[in-house]
Amino acid sequence: MTRLGNGSLSLMLAMVLLPLLEDTFNILTPMKLLELSDPGTPLMMKLLQKAPGTFTHSLQVGTLADAATERIGANALLARSGGYYYDIGKMEHLAYFIENQIAQFNPHETLSPALSAEAIKRHVENGLKIGRAWSLPQEILDILAQHHGSTRIEYFYNEALEEAADGAEVNEATIRYSSGLPRGKAAGIVMLADSIEASVKTLPTPIPGRIEDVVAGTLKKKLDDGQFAACELTMREIHEVGEAIREALIGFLGRRIEYPP
Repeated sequence: MTRLGNGSLSLMLAMVLLPLLEDTFNILTPMKLLELSDPGTPLMMKLLQKAPGTFTHSLQVGTLADAATERIGANALLARSGGYYYDIGKMEHLAYFIENQIAQFNPHETLSPALSAEAIKRHVENGLKIGRAWSLPQEILDILAQHHGSTRIEYFYNEALEEAADGAEVNEATIRYSSGLPRGKAAGIVMLADSIEASVKTLPTPIPGRIEDVVAGTLKKKLDDGQFAACELTMREIHEVGEAIREALIGFLGRRIEYPP
């Protein structure tokens, strides 16, 4: 009876002390991940209120990252949580991001490509500030910081090329992210899920064949650009991740019957 009582007391103490230890020492436990993977957390609700387009995009990226990470036997809860919070920096200056430009003026119309790129890149720094203020675990902050790697912002790079006079060179470094390559599997997967999901949204008709082309093209571009060079994903895992994301997207965008007016 004494052993049973001691065991119950120990369990109760652990349940009381664990959240305190998590917050004090910024320890990421499975219980903390379960909490963060709930889209109804106060920080996620703030994202929904301030930037609903980004909120929806983040939920989809988190779901894709979860499915892809599960496929290779990595930490799916970490990838899902990272996918939920990686874009929280867009709450600052949200109108610069197309998913939040619903019936709003596009500020990029008045900026040079270099200034537009700078405004876009700033969401990583802003996200880190917000994440630290909300005591997000370091593992989530790392995903937030690294989810773009050193990729080039193609839209504004192409604009800069068009505006360059007499074939003048464009300073590509000003239109690339510079917060570090993904260093863990979850960060690499969130980077890929983000890029693919955003690209598929631009398809006028997202049929399976076109989704497959987007996945293959994104994988090739990231590999050729060295974006996976620092993370722990093997070549086999990268392709399995791409396949899992493709399957999940086709499931999301499955055909529906046409209802009569």
